Amino acid sequence: MKRLIPYFASALFLAGAMTLPAQAQDAVKGKAVFDANCAACHAVQEQVVGPALKDVHKRRDEKWITNFVKNSTKVIASGDKQAVEVFEKFGKVQMTSFEGTLSDGDIKDVIAYVKEESDKPAEAKVEESAPADGNKGAEAAPAAASFSWKALPPLTQVLVVIISFLLLLVFGFLFVILVQALPILSQVCDKPALRNTAMARFIALLRGDTSTITGTHKDILMEDHTYDGIFEFDNDLPPWWKYTFYVTIVFGVAYLLHYHVFQSGTLQIAEYEAEIQQAALLNPSGGSEGNVNEVTNFKPLTEAPKLEAGKAAFVQNCAACHGAEGQGVVGPNLTDEFWLHGGDVNDIYKTIKYGVTSKGMVAWQKKLSDDQILEVSSYILSIQGSKPANAKAPQGEKYVPKK
Repeated sequence: MKRLIPYFASALFLAGAMTLPAQAQDAVKGKAVFDANCAACHAVQEQVVGPALKDVHKRRDEKWITNFVKNSTKVIASGDKQAVEVFEKFGKVQMTSFEGTLSDGDIKDVIAYVKEESDKPAEAKVEESAPADGNKGAEAAPAAASFSWKALPPLTQVLVVIISFLLLLVFGFLFVILVQALPILSQVCDKPALRNTAMARFIALLRGDTSTITGTHKDILMEDHTYDGIFEFDNDLPPWWKYTFYVTIVFGVAYLLHYHVFQSGTLQIAEYEAEIQQAALLNPSGGSEGNVNEVTNFKPLTEAPKLEAGKAAFVQNCAACHGAEGQGVVGPNLTDEFWLHGGDVNDIYKTIKYGVTSKGMVAWQKKLSDDQILEVSSYILSIQGSKPANAKAPQGEKYVPKK
């Protein structure tokens, strides 16, 4: 027995060493599945459209979570107390069904990811609340970019308006004084010692003498510069032309240093490559699953069975963000005349199929077939003007159908 103990210990150690990487790998896969399917409505640490998922593995068993993710409608219809409680708490909006889309293994990977994220809240808070001193300047830029006049307190807005008005009065008063004092200043600057100074030329310019900019014409003919009765005068280039030329030289040197010496600027080729990379991120398939610029000539479906099928798919998949009646929740109101990405059936079809990543609208081409997407698009058009309760304010531009 004593000889067997080391072997048992070695076996247990190897089993533990093999289990840890597997669990970590599950969490990595789970994060990918979560970002692709769940992030639009859920977060681990905070409530979004749906509840925060922190410690959900402690509150619910794995089988319950799997069934609810696959088809929440069935779980709610079965009378499950916990499912009904969640359904009532979050505005009676059903969770998107992932039956046939996510396997049991995918859901287990997501649970592993949520478990991993739930166990490390302290690190995330420390990073957010105590940034390094070197990052303070970097954080100041987003704060400045998010400035909004409407966000200022009313008292601050009033003070800014009053101070701006007073400054305008002061500058106006100084301008009037300057205009009144121009004749006196002109007499002072007309003295021989001051006649060619920059101040004298500036005063003359304010009084209408543009020779500082256009130059002075000289009636001096250049000898041996007469051709076919055309005479050439010995005049300097206009000052404005020379000043512009000097500015281009300074600009050229600054451009060379900025882009080619210090390389602190992005050249056109680098900008192009960055845009290509961004397009690749927005369309990871590389165009293999369709093109958002494809030409489509669909007509809205009007058959009752098609619209009913579109309604069912809408309630099952879209209601979480747009409301069961299309009134708008996180996403925009779909029952008014205003649209962010076009109100034609083909525009709606492409928005649903390819999504709008920058606005949080996920692409549904992997979940819904083209026929289902057209059914949902037609259903959305059928509820135009329905004016549901608690409808979200209009967003985008008013759509005018083409004749």
